[in-house]
Amino acid sequence: MKDSSQIRLATSSDLQNIKSLTEACALAMQEKGIFQWNEHYPSLKKLEFDVDHNELFVLENYDKLLGIIVLTDIMDEEYIPISWLTANSKNLYIHRLATDPATWGKGYGKKLMNFAEDFARENNYESVRLDTFSQNKRNQRFYEARGYQKLGDIFFPKQSTHPFHCYELVL
Repeated sequence: MKDSSQIRLATSSDLQNIKSLTEACALAMQEKGIFQWNEHYPSLKKLEFDVDHNELFVLENYDKLLGIIVLTDIMDEEYIPISWLTANSKNLYIHRLATDPATWGKGYGKKLMNFAEDFARENNYESVRLDTFSQNKRNQRFYEARGYQKLGDIFFPKQSTHPFHCYELVL
C-alpha cells in the first residue's frame, strides 16, 4: 500500500491537534513507565512558539495528524556543558518528536527523522543534535541505530529527576 502521508510546516490552526497529540503521547509513555512528558511539557505556549518561529513540522495523512517534529538551529542553554563532536556553529537541533500512539511501530518516527536529517544535509548543517529521556530505552536504541553518538547527560527538573541523554549525528 502506498504511503500518502506528507510533512509540512505547522500553522496556528494545527495547534489544538498538536497539543492533543502530545497529551496522548504523554499518557501512552506513562502507561509504559516512561515519565518523560507531563502537564508542564510540552506546554501549549512552547508549541505556539515553535509554530510562530516556523520550526514545527507535522506529518499527516490527508487530514489526520500522525506526528510532529521541531527543527531549530538555536541551542538550548542546557546543552552548553556537553562536549559535542562538532563546533557549536552550524547544528540542527531536534525537539518534541512525537507520533500518534495509535500508530506506534508503523515507521512514522523514522519518516520524521529521515525528513530532519535530509533537511539538515540540504541546509548544510554539520550535525544533528537531540536529547532523549534516559528511561526511554526504545528511543535510545532508535537513535543509536541511526548512527547517533551518546555524549552526556542534561536535566530538566520540571520533567523528571532522571537525566536526558544528549546525542549527535555528524553529517
